[in-house]
Amino acid sequence: MKDFKKYYIIPAPPDQVYLALTTETTLHLWTGEPAVMVAEPNTEFSLWDGSIEGKNLEFEVNKKIVQQWYFGEEGEPSIVTIKLHADGIKGTSAELRHINIPDEAYEDIVDGWNNIFFASLQDFYS
Repeated sequence: MKDFKKYYIIPAPPDQVYLALTTETTLHLWTGEPAVMVAEPNTEFSLWDGSIEGKNLEFEVNKKIVQQWYFGEEGEPSIVTIKLHADGIKGTSAELRHINIPDEAYEDIVDGWNNIFFASLQDFYS
């Protein structure tokens, strides 16, 4: 199991980024795929038409999202934490921390974070 941490700059204020990450309609707009999302703890979610599935664990409005991502029968839960920090000049600094990524999925997950997930979100606001 491996961990990944990175900061991404998104050219929008934290409240808009939070809505983009927690609202089905906005998720669909920037991903181009159906999404299932309710910003409440202990609810299931699905992104990119089921390519990413898991359970919502914690929300702090406009500041933090914590989710468990499913990878089959892994012993340790894979936890994603996204913290949103206001950056007065550039918009939002999104701090991503993804822990307990299965070794065999690590490269694909990192590539997905960098070149699909956050790249799509950045393009949406550019």
